[in-house]
Amino acid sequence: MLMSEIQQKIQHAIALDFGEIFNESIELFKKSWVQGLIIVLLTFALSIPFIAVIYIPMIAFGILGESNPNVFEDVAPLIMIVFFVIFILMMLFLIVISLGLKAAFFRILYKFDMNTNEKEDYFFFLRRPYLMKTINLSLAYLGITLLAAILCYLPLFYVLVPLNLLLVVYAFNPDLTVSNLVKLSFELGNKKWLITFGLIFVCSFLAQIVGFLMCGVGILVTASFVSIPLYFIYKKVIGFEPPEYTQIQGNQNF
Repeated sequence: MLMSEIQQKIQHAIALDFGEIFNESIELFKKSWVQGLIIVLLTFALSIPFIAVIYIPMIAFGILGESNPNVFEDVAPLIMIVFFVIFILMMLFLIVISLGLKAAFFRILYKFDMNTNEKEDYFFFLRRPYLMKTINLSLAYLGITLLAAILCYLPLFYVLVPLNLLLVVYAFNPDLTVSNLVKLSFELGNKKWLITFGLIFVCSFLAQIVGFLMCGVGILVTASFVSIPLYFIYKKVIGFEPPEYTQIQGNQNF
């Protein structure tokens, strides 16, 4: 779908019904909760090596520093700079993994919503030809988040909606440029900010409550529920073009 077509659909978007989207999200969650759990577990599993790279050296240096407080006196500033650079790089890698898997989850939701027989490809956006774009999108995501946080956190409250919609826009328009994806997500976010924020808030709250009622571990199962309303917002405002979508799937073995 061309960007101009998407913008036209956003500008002329119909009013969305909160209750309708919420009920549809529950029904789709019943069909896709296993795949949502797999996404959460894959995110944790792939994140462990990067987390270890950050914390294991910190623990080692902490133990060594306690036994010999003067050992790092001369190189302390350099060590801090090195750790800061490593920390930023690891954060970027974690965002790449998270964004790639979540974007793939939206395509899996399409499969269950439309009752297609396509293969579930969890690593669709973490392989060529989209890996580099996922990295660039993660850089944009991180940059927007840091900029919003620097501006006293109030803008972060606002960009929460466009940043969440960015993944579903990317999921179904992977051939658009990063700048166009960001622009469309903000246009869609501006148009449907209130209902999107409300759905994210309510679904997040319910997912946490139900998860804790399931002995805490259940939150791993319910975590994916928060993403499903975003799929329906995209579907009702922009929609899909089956021929183009099927062609992308066929080319990438989705």
